Order: sequence, then C-alpha cells, then structure tokens
Amino acid sequence: MNFGIALLIVGGFLLGGAFSIFKADSDTLGRTGPQVAVAGVLLVAAVLATAAGVLRLV
Repeated sequence: MNFGIALLIVGGFLLGGAFSIFKADSDTLGRTGPQVAVAGVLLVAAVLATAAGVLRLV
C-alpha cells in the first residue's frame, strides 16, 4: 500500500470525525465552544493529511 493512499484514508477518517463532532449538538445548548474548536482542529488536520496524500501520489 502506498503511503499517499494511507494519508488519503487518514484524511477521510479525520474529516468524518470533524463532521461527527460538529453534528453532535445538544437540544438545549446547541454547539459548545470546545466542540467547535475540536471540529476545527480535526478539519485542519484532515485537509493537511489529504493534501499531503495527494502531493505524495503526484
């Protein structure tokens, strides 16, 4: 398995995690600040991993 493909898979998992954390909100409180922060960090990590995977494949 190529390392670029592995990075793309990791990026997909991180993107799914960011979406899952951002989607999970309370009925009364909505999204909390730390929840949005963790989702943002995961989103940045997903973009970096995906970009690195694409560049590794090129």
